[in-house]
Amino acid sequence: MKVVIIGAGVVGVTTAYYLAKSGHQVTVVEKEPEAAMLASAGNAGLIAPGHSFAWASPTAPAELLRSLTVEDTALRINPLKAPGMALWGLKFLRECNAERSSKNTLVKLRLAQYSQRMLDQISADEHIDYDDIHEGLLYLYRDQKRFEAGVKKMKFLQDHGQKQDVLDPDGIVEAEPYLAPVKDKLAGAIYGVTDSSGDSVKFTRQLQALCERMGSKFVVGKGVVRFKASAGKVQAVAFDDGESLGGDVFVLSAGVQSPKIARSVGVKLPIAPAKGYSATFPIKDGDGAMKMRIGCVDEELLVAWCRMGDKLRVTSSAEFTGYETTYNEH
Repeated sequence: MKVVIIGAGVVGVTTAYYLAKSGHQVTVVEKEPEAAMLASAGNAGLIAPGHSFAWASPTAPAELLRSLTVEDTALRINPLKAPGMALWGLKFLRECNAERSSKNTLVKLRLAQYSQRMLDQISADEHIDYDDIHEGLLYLYRDQKRFEAGVKKMKFLQDHGQKQDVLDPDGIVEAEPYLAPVKDKLAGAIYGVTDSSGDSVKFTRQLQALCERMGSKFVVGKGVVRFKASAGKVQAVAFDDGESLGGDVFVLSAGVQSPKIARSVGVKLPIAPAKGYSATFPIKDGDGAMKMRIGCVDEELLVAWCRMGDKLRVTSSAEFTGYETTYNEH
C-alpha cells in the first residue's frame, strides 16, 4: 500500500519504520525543514513509565485555579490566550476524579511500558545510539509530607508491574553521587529502576536515515492543511502551497496540529496544546554534570533534567495557552 504519514516527529518516523519494514510504500510529510524540530526536539528526554500518572487528577483543578493568580505553579492555564479550550477544559475536569484518574493512569502506564519495549528493541536491532542512559530515573522530594504522599501514589504503579524503590537521602547519594551537595535539602526519592533517558532528535533522525535507505520518502517544508475525501474515504492530503498528495492509507501524527487537520473530514480529536519550557546547555570537560548518570525530576517544581552526551537538558512547567508560542520570562 501507499501510505502517507503526516508529521516527522518521533511518532511519525517510528511509524514509517515499521511500515517500511512491512513492505509498504511510505511517504512522510513535514511542515518544518527537518524531522524532529518541534515537540520531539525540546522535550525532557525522559523515558519514564515510572512517572505515568494522568495529568487529570484530583489535585489538578486546584493547581490550575491557583495558576490564575500565581505564576510559579508547574501546571498553568491562561484563559485569555486559550479562549477556545473551554470545551476541552470541561472534559479534562471530568477526568479529575479518583476513579477516572486511576483508570487513565493505568492506560498511560501500559502505553509507556509498551513504548519503552519497542524503543529498546528498535535501538538494539538497528544499533541506534541516541545518548541513551539506562540507569533509571530519580523523582526527588524536598518536603517530607509530599514525599510520603508520593510513595503512597507510587504504589499504584508498583502494583501494576513497575519496578520502583524508595530512597532516603543517603540512598539518593549512593545512587547518584553528584547530588551529595544538596543531600540535606532532600526528604527522599522514588527511584524508577527501569526508566531511562535519551535524545529523541538523534533517535528520530537516525531512524529517518534508515527509513530512507529502505525506500521511504520524506517531504519537508510542506504543511498539510486538510484531507481531501471522496465517497467517505480520504483520497489525498492538501498542502499549504495548493499541491496535494494521494495515497491508500493516511497516518495522522502531527502532534497538536492533528485536530485542525482531522476537522477537515469531520473528526474531532480531544487534543489541546500544552507548552513546556526547555533549555539545553553544553557540558565542558571537568564539569560535575559529566559524571551524571541518572536523570531527575524535582517533584515540587516539576523541573526535570538529564544528560545527553555532552549536553544537559533542563525542562519545566506545562502551560495551557492555546497555540501561541511566546514564553513567560517568569
